[in-house]
Amino acid sequence: MITDFVLWASIKRGDETAFSELFHRYSPRIYNKAFFKIKDTEVCTQIVHDIFLTLWNNRKTLEVNSFIGYFTSATRYQVYRYTLRQKSTLIDYKEDLSSLSNNFTENKGYSSVAYQDLELELESYLQNLPKRCREIFLMSRQKSLSNDEIAGALGISRRSVENQITYALKQLRVSLKDISVLLIILYGL
Repeated sequence: MITDFVLWASIKRGDETAFSELFHRYSPRIYNKAFFKIKDTEVCTQIVHDIFLTLWNNRKTLEVNSFIGYFTSATRYQVYRYTLRQKSTLIDYKEDLSSLSNNFTENKGYSSVAYQDLELELESYLQNLPKRCREIFLMSRQKSLSNDEIAGALGISRRSVENQITYALKQLRVSLKDISVLLIILYGL
């Protein structure tokens, strides 16, 4: 039986027969290690092929002292990468939301209740704002008045209106943390 050291020396010179021998010697071990974690024959087979392809492509620059160590590390890394990809969720961005209407049905009752809950929560946080700040914020967001219109109606400077709205938004962002994105969408903050 040819030693791993002799096989590696031959592989570094481009000997495909030696590479084939190495593949048949270690691929079952790599496959079993991957299968222990993933339990998918197709994925595990692909992992084995990826590891050996990387080994072949980098044979001239790689320094391998122990194939068992190399293949164990490479298998762990490939399994980790696969697992990480499985956990990540792809987001499909659609420019035109009207094209999505055929793909799902909306639960209007749930949406209505959720919207009311958000309004109640927002109202409770608004009650914690100073009176003048709350008044300016509501004029801006609920009545859709411009900063100049609010300043004229209250007899204060435009800059004061801007400062009060900025303060209100900061307080709401801190208070609402997780749902601030949803509020921005609903209220156009």
